[in-house]
Amino acid sequence: MIARRILGAIFLSAVVSSLALAGGTPVCTEIENQAVATYTIGNTTFTETSNKTTTTVAQLIDVSVIWQDAGNVTVRPGQTERILTFMVTNTGNGPDSFTLSVINLLVGDSFDPIFDDIYLDTNGNGVFDVGADELYVAGSNDPLLLADESIVVFSRNSIPGDVESEDLGDSQLVATSNTGTGDPGDSFPHGECDTDIVIGESGGDDEDTGTYVVSSINVMVEKSQEVEDQFGGDEPVPGACIIYTIRVSAVGSGTAAGVIITDEIPEHTTYKEDSLTLNGTELSDLLDGDAGDVGGTTPNTVTVFLGNLDENTPIQTITFAVTIN
Repeated sequence: MIARRILGAIFLSAVVSSLALAGGTPVCTEIENQAVATYTIGNTTFTETSNKTTTTVAQLIDVSVIWQDAGNVTVRPGQTERILTFMVTNTGNGPDSFTLSVINLLVGDSFDPIFDDIYLDTNGNGVFDVGADELYVAGSNDPLLLADESIVVFSRNSIPGDVESEDLGDSQLVATSNTGTGDPGDSFPHGECDTDIVIGESGGDDEDTGTYVVSSINVMVEKSQEVEDQFGGDEPVPGACIIYTIRVSAVGSGTAAGVIITDEIPEHTTYKEDSLTLNGTELSDLLDGDAGDVGGTTPNTVTVFLGNLDENTPIQTITFAVTIN
């Protein structure tokens, strides 16, 4: 056997690839690894290649549930089918389906909402659409999500009739993997492409809680009219003017947000230009920077935006006039 002195450096290199995804590298990905030795003897360079090792990425089970509403959802006593919006995301690295459930018997709130049903955001617009979104039935249409895929879920609950203003009611949406649950790191066989199934940080299920807040505020709308005819009287004859007055107030605790008053111009009449006022101040008929318009927001309709009202807000008075054709 001839001994040879190796001159130079020996380099070992490994070739690996990775993907930066929420669940990490996708299940069934094959990670190949091979070392190469490069060296010189005298003036000659040699290379030696190791055997190749292959690792097949196992299936990681993880899920995330996040409440999507911007804040507590305002409700009134006795209301039904009030919506809480959640996002369910498959944070694992392979396809998985999830069973959805709602828990309303929670501690720390003022009342327990009454569960109605769950809907899936079938058209993907993030808004509940009657007739478009699909009623969820556990075991029948459990959402099947690819890795990193999400779906919006609407949980609907009714509000007891005996709640009081400012009461809070919590409702929790739970998503549970149909592949498996357990403690993080638990594993069992028969995953995708015959890999092991490994339970991730969520334990294979997750939940988040949405909150209802009760407001007892009511918006009161009162309308009156006065007729002025062209002869100085008050007879409703053709050519006479009808002056409408709308008074709006808020009664009770809480805040009525984004109050909008609309009033369609009656049939057989014509709106009297520049007659729209709010609290004695003239409003433009056009859709511009002030609080009202006629026909701009909605055709043939008076629209006035009053904003937020509470019991301390002064009565809001709107007037406009029409002429009998």
